[in-house]
Amino acid sequence: MNEGLIIKEKLIQYIADTTNKKLDQIDIALVQARESSNDDTKSSAGDKYETSREMIQQDITRLQKQRVEALKELEIIEKIEVVPMTVGRLGALITTDRLIYFLATSLGQIEFEGKRYAVVSSHSPIGKYLTGIEIGQAFEFNGSKQVVRDIV
Repeated sequence: MNEGLIIKEKLIQYIADTTNKKLDQIDIALVQARESSNDDTKSSAGDKYETSREMIQQDITRLQKQRVEALKELEIIEKIEVVPMTVGRLGALITTDRLIYFLATSLGQIEFEGKRYAVVSSHSPIGKYLTGIEIGQAFEFNGSKQVVRDIV
């Protein structure tokens, strides 16, 4: 297995681990919010109770949405193939003259094994530019011109 594929495999594992940690944190926060809601039911009365309960419910709803998104990200990660690629698509590691992009999920910029990577979704604005791109092609994003040097 070449170095690029090894890096890709490690990145996939890193993203999966990061996403699973996020899921664990969301689950803990959901348990705490539900417990808080139950405690609030026992101790509050009147308008103050309704306001507090609504705020807790909003937190629970927000956390549930975050949980669904994290699960979707894990599904995407599981679909990534560790195979050589020559065109930008899900799972492509795209090196430009400015940055290394990994078309996966919307994790953002990370520092990994001494290099900076932008982990981006193919549905994001930059991901749309990178989908279908080939080595040697140039593109401009946010006023910055970049040339694709390699795709793994």
